[in-house]
Amino acid sequence: MKYQTRKKALVLLADGTIFYGKSVGIEGTSTGEICFNTGMSGYQEIFTDPSYFGQLMVTANVHIGNYGVNDNEVESDGIKISGLICRNFSYPHSRVDSNGNLYDYFQKHNLVAISDVDTRALVAYIRDNGAMNAIISTEVDNIDALKEQLAKVPSMEGLELASKVSTKEPYFVGDENAPIKISALDIGIKKNILRNFVKRGAYIKVFPYNASFEELASFNPDGYFISNGPGDPEPLVDAQNTAKEIIKRDLPLFGICLGHQVIALANGISTYKMHNGHRGINHPVKNLLTGKGEITSQNHGFAINREEAEAHNDVEITHVHLNDHTVAGIKMKDKNCFSVQYHPEASPGPNDAEYLFDQFIENINKAKVEA
Repeated sequence: MKYQTRKKALVLLADGTIFYGKSVGIEGTSTGEICFNTGMSGYQEIFTDPSYFGQLMVTANVHIGNYGVNDNEVESDGIKISGLICRNFSYPHSRVDSNGNLYDYFQKHNLVAISDVDTRALVAYIRDNGAMNAIISTEVDNIDALKEQLAKVPSMEGLELASKVSTKEPYFVGDENAPIKISALDIGIKKNILRNFVKRGAYIKVFPYNASFEELASFNPDGYFISNGPGDPEPLVDAQNTAKEIIKRDLPLFGICLGHQVIALANGISTYKMHNGHRGINHPVKNLLTGKGEITSQNHGFAINREEAEAHNDVEITHVHLNDHTVAGIKMKDKNCFSVQYHPEASPGPNDAEYLFDQFIENINKAKVEA
């Protein structure tokens, strides 16, 4: 393995700020919105999460690659981040059930990654100045050309990305003889969400991002789910219309992250791009219905308008983020619909939020009895 010849590399931010580092061994250039994740583990889940599509990932943890990769820890069909920026990249790895090292995994997916960057300073800079577009490259002597390339990268605000990661054709997950059927709208769905539904006795049909209510209803499901995903929720007009139809008929509906934002928009509650978003595995959330705190995994750069949610006659805020008091969950007062702005399927250590899957199944079973 040729790890010795490592070219110089750089991170160029949209405001002209430059951070220098070294290529991990895969030369090239990549662009996207720069963001950071504070998780101390779970890097493979981060890299394969469709919600990160179009983003350059800065890992706040200083060691990346030390435990290799495992085929069972992917959240999609491949790497979804645009590139990686880290402090220390580990070529050797130590783990009993590893399937290989991270370098070979990156080579397989041709992912540009740079290390030896002062990520502590970079994370602090993003935190203070906000998420912005950036470019990483091994072409360190061609900064003017990199600036020109970066200037052409579209802003994440207003950008529709669900179509880039959604399934092209419907597919099934689980046992077809399971007692519960769920139609899932894939706007960037994670595999572990599907695993959690299957574990609770559900058979799921997953539909493309622009599927209509009629298409989802053709499966004759007991409940409907709108997934997480990347980009701005506002351009997802088809998904919003589908949500409106499900809500109008008072059918069981659950949304996670981007799905949560789509449900809010379907109710006339606006969304906005956050300063730098929430990305990590230890975000504190308070459940306003129970008074309990939850340690949650989060990954989003947009949020719903709290004032509009509070003023909405048909919506109740159920969860709030304790760091900045943004809305972390809502439910409809007279409809079988709820959603959260975090990832209950993720298991960063605590499993505090898994009850939300149970709640959805309970809602479905209750609706079946009442029907």
